Amino acid sequence: MSIPVTLERLRHELADFASTATYLLTVSADGRPHSVAVAPRWQGDELVMGAGKTSVGNAAARPQVSLVWAPAEAGGYSLIVDATVTATALGDGDSSVTVRPTGAVLHRPAASPDATRPGCTSDCIPIMRS
Repeated sequence: MSIPVTLERLRHELADFASTATYLLTVSADGRPHSVAVAPRWQGDELVMGAGKTSVGNAAARPQVSLVWAPAEAGGYSLIVDATVTATALGDGDSSVTVRPTGAVLHRPAASPDATRPGCTSDCIPIMRS
């Protein structure tokens, strides 16, 4: 069963993760992941964050990225957001990546209480789907 969730739910969840570490995940030309700490902020319905030369280059070339917020407490949920890059800027000290979220899930490694999801060994809560 799929339940549509608005961007507002994602805004609410991000507010709850304001004090945790956030990472932007991009992919290099040779297919390896590249992860950096970022501080995303809302600009309309998109998230904007400062980023370095490698992240900006990866995001411009391969615009499917993810953001990961660490759990606020041991055993808590991580927030994972898939997004599409809508803009990049490379400058002296003011480089940035702008993304539009396309999906999001709260995730933690725990036994799923949902027996209808065979093979799932995590306790996941979808909060946004494109």
